[in-house]
Amino acid sequence: MDAAEYGQRESMFIEEFALMMEREGLPRMYGRVFGYLLVCDPPWQSSAQLADGLNASRGAISTATRALVEAGFIQRRKLPNDRSLYFEIHRDTLDRMMHGSVGRIRIARELSERGLALLAHRENVDRERLQAFRDLYQFMETEFPRLLARWDEKRRETP
Repeated sequence: MDAAEYGQRESMFIEEFALMMEREGLPRMYGRVFGYLLVCDPPWQSSAQLADGLNASRGAISTATRALVEAGFIQRRKLPNDRSLYFEIHRDTLDRMMHGSVGRIRIARELSERGLALLAHRENVDRERLQAFRDLYQFMETEFPRLLARWDEKRRETP
């Protein structure tokens, strides 16, 4: 694959990644920055490098990197003898994000149970949708930590 074809494929990957994150409720630029940081070389990039690589304004990059740092998706990095600030994805970012999902799953289950308690006092109300929602999150609250434990074990076995 020549450099031009690689560049096209890289751009397609970044845009597809951005669209995926946008479907999850994040601004597309956040996804573009995150996607770029997944495939760039070196794996840390300055704001200027991100702006150049993504053909984006420095303001858009600044907003995206600030939000991604605050959310824990990326981290700042300083290099020795370099005054610039760089951004990178820490190796354990996805693991931390997935472990954080356990709490969100619990909150969704608890909220659905409060909704069911609210509906318990009303007659002739269809509870099926809310019950299905609660059942899914109750299942996920039990099974997702087990899945993450298996993943953690696999990560410890693989360097």
